[in-house]
Amino acid sequence: MKNKIISFLSTCADDIKNLCTYLYENPEKSYSEVNASNCICNLLNKYKFEVDRNFLNINNSFIAKKGQGHPKICYLCEYDAIENEGHITGHNMITAMSVSATLALGSVIDDIGGSVILVGCPGEYFGGTKGTMVKQGLFDDIDVVMVAHPDTCTCESGSSSAIIPLGLKFESESKLSFLNRNSYTSLDAVLLTLNILNSIKKGFPDNLEINSVISNGGYTTLLLPADSEIKFCIRASNTKTANEAYDKIRKIAHNVTALIDIPNKFFLYESPNKELITNRTLNRLFSHNLKESGIININPPKDIYAGLSIGDVSHKVPCIHPYISIIDDENIKYGSLDFAKATTSEFALKQCNIAATALALTAIDLIQNETLLSEVKSEFFNNRNC
Repeated sequence: MKNKIISFLSTCADDIKNLCTYLYENPEKSYSEVNASNCICNLLNKYKFEVDRNFLNINNSFIAKKGQGHPKICYLCEYDAIENEGHITGHNMITAMSVSATLALGSVIDDIGGSVILVGCPGEYFGGTKGTMVKQGLFDDIDVVMVAHPDTCTCESGSSSAIIPLGLKFESESKLSFLNRNSYTSLDAVLLTLNILNSIKKGFPDNLEINSVISNGGYTTLLLPADSEIKFCIRASNTKTANEAYDKIRKIAHNVTALIDIPNKFFLYESPNKELITNRTLNRLFSHNLKESGIININPPKDIYAGLSIGDVSHKVPCIHPYISIIDDENIKYGSLDFAKATTSEFALKQCNIAATALALTAIDLIQNETLLSEVKSEFFNNRNC
């Protein structure tokens, strides 16, 4: 089966290279990935996948399917870029690896049974759309989700931060400053909230961080501020701790409103992310296939400070998010223009091919071996019930 996968990937190598290069040369910011989404979908149509565009009424998303029934193996695409910077974190290569794996598995799926599914997920840099897809029930019937991420070193899948992007607005009447010198304002409420929060930070656990910025509201020489706003970024190692911090901020705001009679309103300014829970059984299986496919040196699990929208998915279905080195020059730094350029190099495309082979072979192992799939699922349910 491995030889069939390798042989097939050699036949579609030019299509994958062209896709990766096109995305690199035509970067689109989050939630504006019209051309990227169309390009990917057109390629999937070429290989006879059933494609549903703007899936779940989310602009520029898609879902592509081939095969029948279970096990249902799902790969994920991200294809947004950072405005004016491009693909400096390699989302074009994420897409290349996921599409390659999808096409490879799709080439044999009718022979081995099961289904292969590819989901296009726009807007990752602004929290992503995977959380919305989870709430819409997309992953309720999926057996396993996998996505590989380009990096400067190859690492097993680890964890990510839980993120709550919380906004808080206080609203008061707009008044002439020289006639209302003793009136409380929305800005007073904001400052009081921040001072109280700063006073209680000593009791926070080490795995919690709250950053904040006053995003709106200030005095003019004539008018007192009617609306003042804070944006918090709550970052923790797990969702439980992040939610506890969220509750504390709500309590502070409630008490500030009670003290100075300035109403408050909470909102999320981006999509929140739960922490990534890596399925270790699935992780080991993928790492074995990665070595068998040609990448021998694999570092231990990589835990990242950033949030990942796949974290939401990992609380619903077994997931892995390993990292694949795409550079052969150690001077290239992740998140740089040089890294973006490296995504289209021959070395990167070779690494993409190896990662896609491993992703496809891991899926085949799960489809053909019920015991392996059962072990993956048992670990997932045991962790979820802890």
